[in-house]
Amino acid sequence: MTEPLVPPEETPPVEGSTAEAHEERADGGPWEHPGLWVWLVIIGAALVAGYFVARMASLF
Repeated sequence: MTEPLVPPEETPPVEGSTAEAHEERADGGPWEHPGLWVWLVIIGAALVAGYFVARMASLF
């Protein structure tokens, strides 16, 4: 028994699978790159902490 040919852009069916071939979704922009947001939060926290350290140092 021969299997039917599947076009190159389609995923061939797997035995026992009920899933359909699906397109890959587009890039979600900055929401899919949480490392950027983590670094922005870390830099912001360091700036705020630096401000308070500078104020404490000016008291002495």
